[in-house]
Amino acid sequence: MNDIVKRDPFGMDTLFDDLMKGFWVRPMRWPSEMPAMQNIRMDLKEDEKAYTVHAEMPGVKKEDIHVTLDGNVVSIAAEVKKVREEKEGEKVLRGERHFGRVARSFTLAQDVDEDGASARFSDGVLELVLPKKAGSETRRLTIE
Repeated sequence: MNDIVKRDPFGMDTLFDDLMKGFWVRPMRWPSEMPAMQNIRMDLKEDEKAYTVHAEMPGVKKEDIHVTLDGNVVSIAAEVKKVREEKEGEKVLRGERHFGRVARSFTLAQDVDEDGASARFSDGVLELVLPKKAGSETRRLTIE
């Protein structure tokens, strides 16, 4: 069987593709220029009575964190604010400000008892203890 191969003797197809490959990509930044938090990293543990969430939120103040519970949906949001200035006497040589919002939502297998839920923030880690709502047990139906 014959395979048809397209040949470009001057390499114009690959040259154009290589030129356009980086056209829509943002320029690279150094890690020191990036905001303190890009996304929320978290661990979720479950036992018989409750879910426990540990969410890493470095550089965020406790007042800027918002947690909402809606049945079995948990949403965590935070305002990220970072201001840095380099001064030489009274003259500002460089000033940078990063402002943004990060958020993450997830669905649990069982509804959360909102009255018994608690949140604690310490050393850049948000800990949520979310007790399971009683009475929402799974029941198997027989088919007739």
